Amino acid sequence: MANEVNKIAHPFDKTRLEVLLNRRFFYAPAFEIYGGVAGLYDYGPPGSSLQANVIAEWRKHFIIEDHMLELDTTIMTPASVFETSGHVARFADWMVKDTKTGDVLRADHLVKSVLEARLAGDREVRGLAAQPQKEDEKKKKKKVKSVAVQLADEKVKEYETILAQLDNYSGLELGELCRKYDIRNPDTDNEVGEPQQFNLMFASSIGPTGQHPGYLRPETAQGHFLNFSRLLEFNNGRIPFASAQIGRSFRNEISPRAGLLRVREFTMGEIEHFVDPADKRHERFHEVRHIVLSLLDRHVQVQGSTELTRMTIGEAVDKGLVANETLGYFLARINLFLINIGINPKRLRFRQHMANEMAHYATDCWDAEIENASGWTECVGCADRAAYDLSVHSARTGHPLVVRQALKEPIITEKEVPEFNKKVLGKALGRDAGLVQKIVGEMDEAQLLELKGELVQGSAKLYADGKEIALTSEHLSIERKTFKQSIREFTPNVIEPSFGFGRILYTLLEHSFWCREQDVERGVLSLPPVVAPTKVLIVPLSAKEEFEPLVQEVSTKLRKAGIFSRVDDSNTSIGKRYARNDELGTPFGVTLDFASVQNRTMTLRERDTTNQLIGPIDDVIGVVTALVQGSMNWAEACQRLAVYDGVQAVD
Repeated sequence: MANEVNKIAHPFDKTRLEVLLNRRFFYAPAFEIYGGVAGLYDYGPPGSSLQANVIAEWRKHFIIEDHMLELDTTIMTPASVFETSGHVARFADWMVKDTKTGDVLRADHLVKSVLEARLAGDREVRGLAAQPQKEDEKKKKKKVKSVAVQLADEKVKEYETILAQLDNYSGLELGELCRKYDIRNPDTDNEVGEPQQFNLMFASSIGPTGQHPGYLRPETAQGHFLNFSRLLEFNNGRIPFASAQIGRSFRNEISPRAGLLRVREFTMGEIEHFVDPADKRHERFHEVRHIVLSLLDRHVQVQGSTELTRMTIGEAVDKGLVANETLGYFLARINLFLINIGINPKRLRFRQHMANEMAHYATDCWDAEIENASGWTECVGCADRAAYDLSVHSARTGHPLVVRQALKEPIITEKEVPEFNKKVLGKALGRDAGLVQKIVGEMDEAQLLELKGELVQGSAKLYADGKEIALTSEHLSIERKTFKQSIREFTPNVIEPSFGFGRILYTLLEHSFWCREQDVERGVLSLPPVVAPTKVLIVPLSAKEEFEPLVQEVSTKLRKAGIFSRVDDSNTSIGKRYARNDELGTPFGVTLDFASVQNRTMTLRERDTTNQLIGPIDDVIGVVTALVQGSMNWAEACQRLAVYDGVQAVD
């Protein structure tokens, strides 16, 4: 029985995959019969199930395993929240306009697509690239066409350097690149104007009169920060702890053209791990220290390179490449999650943000990027947000978003403290009394000691608002006092992993897709059982009534075992029924034939190899249940059940 499958016999064909996904209704453009709206998609039955299974695995992997506190906060958000967080001022991308048609393009994407097309044309001339595949006529204009023109070696290096650090360019620098390299709108060949910032949030209003401006949230994070006090209380006042949320977010993308990779409405999962700023160790870091990641740090990118470094996360933290243990812990856990749901580890990397692209709140940030037909795409961001969010919301509202921690050993300190004789001070200085209290109250230890010495000698002078103010010991005294601190108060820092499920879902589909070596028309999605929409296909060989009780029995037993199955009793051949479900990613199939009716046996088929085993119905159900739950692999299943020779054992 052959177990080896050649999944690369045919080169990856994105068009063929897109046709499959559309035909099987994994997802489709929303409002399609009205002409559709760019960047909005509806998920069909298999796409919805696939996303739900990915999210369920995410919940197990993060929320359950790390005892996180789950939230569900509102989508509609008052404008004041995003004014405080900095999103109103800074949550923007750079766009350019076609100088003649007014078409809007995202500046960095334009530079990337044009330079990549020129490099592709250069490789074609040099014989370094295969001939481009034929594209659907309707989709040609969506992609910048490469022209076979050889570039000078220095120009190739220039382009590669620009692309390696593209995310680090400011709007002004993107404009300079467009002028220097004559980058135009590829659809019209017209010049583009200077980059302008475009805020990505959808504006709205709350209430019938519109007096309360609001926004659809571009992320779920602010709901965590505004509820921090309640979360801390729920966690018995202790940190570190993490909160997590899965929900819809909205970003008014400038030119969404890459399917699920760049959309305007999407589902995301965000974790906010609150930690002591003085101690960012993680109690479980030792469990992941050995995990090797592919890292692309900021220093390599600034040098114009995209060379990856393979390194354990323990070594990366020890060397200071990754800022701290907690950030490193989550990078390793993200890596494990993505590989577990089916992402190809050879096409997964962690890229560190460069200075200019760093979010306004972050002190260090790494993106989990997954390679696909469109290039490397950020699917998960993992940032150290420091204390920014809690600090700004606390300052705006006056609500203390802090941790108060009892100290094991009280801290004893001595310091100089001013004592004002307010009655005498007010009578002598009038309106200047308040000014004196403010100035003295803001003095540090050294200034207070100097003032104390002057008062002991008779008088002291302060200068404020262009006037001289004389003070004596009748106005105030400065005494050294002892303080005992039993409570430490601080604003926690936040480590935030943020997942875009639509991007993860699409890259997973790309990584899972291949065509059978013998027939390129037979596409297969090798989705792992843990996320596959349907786990088991039940195929009765005949529509005769005598098969119905067996179909019902098998379906019921699988359902009770928690295994999602479907029955395909259509009139098509068994081969076509299996081929149809290979396209849906169904990992296993069981066939009920005439031998099943007579002998209560059933065959079990594995999707990728198409190999089949046979055994008593209950034994097969036990094996397929173990396969789906991950407690058994196919090799072990072959030890439990006999190989099916294709012949029904009937009298």
